Formats: sequence, structure tokens, C-alpha cells
Amino acid sequence: MKTAQTTSATDHAKHRQLNGWRVFWKVVLYIVLIVSVVSMVLPFLWMITTSLSDNRYAMTFPPKFFPSSLHFDNYVKIFTNDNLGLYLRNSLIITIPAIIGQLVTSSMAAYAFARLRAPGRKILFLIMLSTLMIPGEVTMIPTFIMFHSLHWINTFWPLIVPNFFGNAFNIFMLRQFYMSIPLELDEAAKIDGLGFFGIWTRIILPLSKPVLITIAIFTFNANWSNFMGPLIYINDPKLYPLALGVFSMTNTGSMFTPPQWNLIMAGNMLLTLPMLLVWYIGQRHVYESTNVFGRN
Repeated sequence: MKTAQTTSATDHAKHRQLNGWRVFWKVVLYIVLIVSVVSMVLPFLWMITTSLSDNRYAMTFPPKFFPSSLHFDNYVKIFTNDNLGLYLRNSLIITIPAIIGQLVTSSMAAYAFARLRAPGRKILFLIMLSTLMIPGEVTMIPTFIMFHSLHWINTFWPLIVPNFFGNAFNIFMLRQFYMSIPLELDEAAKIDGLGFFGIWTRIILPLSKPVLITIAIFTFNANWSNFMGPLIYINDPKLYPLALGVFSMTNTGSMFTPPQWNLIMAGNMLLTLPMLLVWYIGQRHVYESTNVFGRN
């Protein structure tokens, strides 16, 4: 009897000790998560408050997070004095065709890899995936020489046209999603007289709404915030997209004249908020499309 009670007490003590360690590590995890969230939120908060302050507040050190007065007219000044409206238009000219090009060409290539049976299909797919391992710095100079020979420098074409040749990552995502769609739908469509193009447009694309929206979000973010591409190919300030236009606001023409950091932060808000809004609206589709990797 005493042995059973002793064993029970020992097991209870071990259970309590185990629960104590679980609580301890859970607290540690929460602390790490809170510190990580604060470290990411504070710079964004500082950008918001700086965009609503005067420039003297932006130049104070250490930085302050709550200005004494709010200047909403900063968002009017960047459009009237700093050509932000022109930069915004240029970004839309680049981004909208890029989204259309990626959706059309990537979905067509993914359909061929997922549904068509052709010799060498898997080898071609592996070759395409291998391009993901090539750093962009490797192809930067050859690509510039190619566009220069086409007389496309200082135009939007180098930023738009490559999107009409697909993207390896987008094709991979679409292919995985297409493979989760039953082949019986294709066979039934063929019986009804549809060809490959009809199956793609009438059956595959309507069922692929989540992954198409996901790719549209990724393409929007990549082109809306693209800085390196416009920096390489565009020289005319009238053709600057928003990211390069906001950066140009830091150039005051004199080393003794500080930039208007409050207006620059207002421009950064215009650069950041559309990406956050697009992600917030489409995040459900992103989660739904990524779940297909677990099913395959």
C-alpha cells in the first residue's frame, strides 16, 4: 500500500515538474514573440508619426513616436511639390500589365506541365525550376546588354515585358494546384468537345481562383516596390516609379541641406499601404492556395 502511494506521489511530482517546464518554455516563447512583434511594429509606427510631423520632429534624436502636432497637409505637399502623382501613375503603368502578363503566361505554362503528356516534360520542368537557383546579379549585366541592344533603356519595356514570359516560382505554384484538380474533369470536357485551350479557360482557370489571386498579390508587391530594376533601366525622372521617386526625394542638391524626412516618410506610406491592403484583402486566398502543397 505504501509502495503504491509512494509511486503515485512520485508520478504526481514528475507531472508537476513537467507542467512547470512547459509553462516556463511557453512564457519564454511568448516573450520572444512579443519582442519580435515590437521590433517590427516600432519602425512602422515611427514612419507613420514622422509622416504626420514637421521636419524638426523627424530630425530629433533619440526618435520620438508621438509628435506634438499632426500635419496631414504633408500628404498634400508630396503631390503638389514632389511629383508623387506622376510616380504613382508610372508605378501603375508598370504593375498592372505585369500582373496580367504573369497570370496569363504562368498559368498557360503550368497547365502544360500539369495536364499535358509530352516526352521530356519532367526534364523541362526541372530545368525551369533550376532557374530559381540563379542569383539575379548573375543575369543583371547580360539582361541590360540585351535591352540596350533593343533600345529599351529609359523606357518601361524592360520592367513590363519579362513578366510576359512567366516566372518559375509562379509556374511551380500553379502546377501544384492544377495537379490537385481531378483529371476526370478534363476527360468529361473532352467528351463535350472542348480542346486544351477550352479546358484551360473554362475549367482550370475558374477552379484556380485562390492561387491566381495569390500570384497576383506576389506580382503586385514585387513590381510595386521594385527599386533595383528602375534604378538600372530608367534615367528620366519623369519615368520614375514610386519606389525610385521616393528615393530621389532624399537628394537635396546640397550636402548642407537635410532632406525633408517627414515628406519622404509620407511617400513611403503611399508605397507601403497598398501592399498591406492587397495582402490583407487576399490573405485568405494565399492560405487556401498554399494548403495544396500539403495535399500533394
